[in-house]
Amino acid sequence: MAELQMLLEEEIPAGRRALLDSFTNLERVAEYCENNYIQSADKHRALEETKNYTTQSLASVAYLINTLANNVLQMLDIQASQLRRMESSINHISQFSYTGTCLLWFFSF
Repeated sequence: MAELQMLLEEEIPAGRRALLDSFTNLERVAEYCENNYIQSADKHRALEETKNYTTQSLASVAYLINTLANNVLQMLDIQASQLRRMESSINHISQFSYTGTCLLWFFSF
């Protein structure tokens, strides 16, 4: 239960915030690369720098998405397990209730 609470209250919101922050950072990187390319005398070097920034930025975003997706899957696994336990408890209660009703009927004669 503590693990689910930590995922819901900390890990998943933090991952979501990190993705939103990375969106802002990607915009800054794109703006920098565009300005750098326009102002650079060496277009080839500016293009290579842009490729490097792009690769690093996209790898970072991919990592954040992977981490968040794993946390969401872990949350869903925990919730599915809780639902299975609840279903089992309900079935047990239903069987007990049915058995008790049958016994009451049997002993009423």
